[in-house]
Amino acid sequence: MERSLREALSRSVLVGDGAMGTYLYQLGLPVGIAYEELNLSNPDMIERVHREYVEAGARVIETNTYSASRERLAKYGLEGEAEAIIRRGTEIARKAAGREAYVLGAVGSIRAGMRKNMEIARLAADFEQQIGVLADTDIDGLLLETFYDFEEMMLVLKIARKLAGHLPVICQFAVDETARTSDGMPAGEAFVRLLDAGADAVGFNCRTGPAAILRALEKTDIPAGVPVSVYPNAGIPDYMDGKYRYVSTPDYFAENARRFAERGVRLIGGCCGTTPAHIRAIAGALAAGGATGVLEGEGAGTGRTAERADIGAGQPAQPPPGDSAAPASGAGRIVVREPERLAPAADRPESGAGPASGVRGPDRFGPSIVELVKERHTVIVELDPPRDLDTSRFMRGAEALKAAGADALTMADNSLAVTRMSNMALGSLVREKVGIRPLVHIACRDRNLIGTQSHLMGLDALGIDHVLAVTGDPAKFGDLPGSSSVYDLTSFEIIRMIKQLNEGIAFSGKPLKQKARFVVGAAFNPNVRHLEKAVERLWRKVEAGADYVMTQPVYDAERMAKIRELTRDLPIPVFIGIMPLASGRNAEYLHNEVPGILLSDEVRERMKGLEKEEGRRMGVQIAKELLDAAMSLFNGIYLITPFMFHEMSAELTAYVRQKSAAPAPSRRPPSPR
Repeated sequence: MERSLREALSRSVLVGDGAMGTYLYQLGLPVGIAYEELNLSNPDMIERVHREYVEAGARVIETNTYSASRERLAKYGLEGEAEAIIRRGTEIARKAAGREAYVLGAVGSIRAGMRKNMEIARLAADFEQQIGVLADTDIDGLLLETFYDFEEMMLVLKIARKLAGHLPVICQFAVDETARTSDGMPAGEAFVRLLDAGADAVGFNCRTGPAAILRALEKTDIPAGVPVSVYPNAGIPDYMDGKYRYVSTPDYFAENARRFAERGVRLIGGCCGTTPAHIRAIAGALAAGGATGVLEGEGAGTGRTAERADIGAGQPAQPPPGDSAAPASGAGRIVVREPERLAPAADRPESGAGPASGVRGPDRFGPSIVELVKERHTVIVELDPPRDLDTSRFMRGAEALKAAGADALTMADNSLAVTRMSNMALGSLVREKVGIRPLVHIACRDRNLIGTQSHLMGLDALGIDHVLAVTGDPAKFGDLPGSSSVYDLTSFEIIRMIKQLNEGIAFSGKPLKQKARFVVGAAFNPNVRHLEKAVERLWRKVEAGADYVMTQPVYDAERMAKIRELTRDLPIPVFIGIMPLASGRNAEYLHNEVPGILLSDEVRERMKGLEKEEGRRMGVQIAKELLDAAMSLFNGIYLITPFMFHEMSAELTAYVRQKSAAPAPSRRPPSPR
């Protein structure tokens, strides 16, 4: 390269590389191994990955040394190989980069978001060894990435300045859209202190996709002239059958690369889930816009250059597994031509509960939702538990939804692995103080068999008998990435075990003296390429004992008709998911970064550019049109509230009640095409 990295960052927008570990995983390597050890055992593969990124347009690549500290390598018995792994890793990267790309020595957090008690002296010794070796190799700079807390980042930066003072240092935090470190420091304050300590560039990587990182930038004041770097994940991963799949496409990364460049970002790459295709798209988008190598003038400046928008919250709690699907085409408004009401319950296959349903008889709320949905349109509304200790807004929302006519209030179990208030506690509060039926999600992620049975026994004691069994999103992608994902049970197994409690038998096989009476729901993702196969998978949940089904949100009337056709023979009712959109950016985030959610082209177009009240009005209008379709096909309606905007869900609940009272049209809905 003709210029130093410092000079290049001050004058140009540079394209970084993408993921190493997750890309190796996609190439067939297993999880649970030290990918850094491949520097020694399979250097050709590591060089191949580096070359692919350089050929895709990366002008900055990082060494395969992210976890090459003695502490991280000790997990695999490789702590004695740390120096050899680091030296070989830099040699491979330099060879692959040639004169086409800068090489950054990658240093990752040792704590990795974990709250483990590790002495500072021990941390310092490991970082000194790793950085000391890197500084003695042919690299162009250091990349300190995926740090969660300020204390550890500052420690590493001071070591880097002591041992590698001649090298530029880039410091990247892993944060969510709140733009705070795990020890509570605003990113802007952390950046200023890091710059004062000698950092050359600051930024964000990992943990979230482009939308949340854009929002974090908008909330962060960064001094003028300071280069900023961003390496987003390829959205939130889908987790199915023990495998991760990322949903964000290269085209989506291209669009956001332009947005990052417009905000003055000088280094744009990718983290988990990104591939050479994503980097090629970034490079192409920046080159087409004249950004790479020619952007002159000041650096990022303040991040607060764009108005905040509603993005990234209010997703369904548990994305049931499945493939992505191509967006449905179409233009104009969502219209269902001359629908009719459902046939009488007695004539519909889904009208009864499954075998051994364990449905409780009449209680203070009357019949169960499984019984109600046989007779009329029945509305379940999801309201996210708060992330803090203030329950006032949640309780106001619960009261408004009850007044609007909701039949049950459902609460997720730390959806997207983000820590929220216990849905058991909130379920008890809304049951006793609001007088609405609680329906709580039970995730397999957070509790082992002991904790799961104990939790369920507590729910039974509180009279909370409606539950939804879900897998749960992996902990490593939430707000406490150092926590463990348990997964003692799959969603199929937990349904079976809950129904075993209904027989008065504990998980251990011991008698419980009396029977629980849980009504158990199953999650279903219909937004897949092969809907028929997804329905086959759903049948397994029915066989396990599920009493009802709740789907991911659907944004296409024709797909609803197809779902109805393929689930007609299910012996349990389907609650079709509908989620009003809050803004254009919210729509794009859900479509491009959240697994299990797919918006049609025409819905995205109608939401494009709309924000705040205007966006919410359009979101409600689209949801009403979807309800027109849904109510002609299903008695079960599942409304998902975005961003705690309970007013939107209350309006839609009232719409269902009003429409249910209207005379039914006489003709049939259109057949799916």
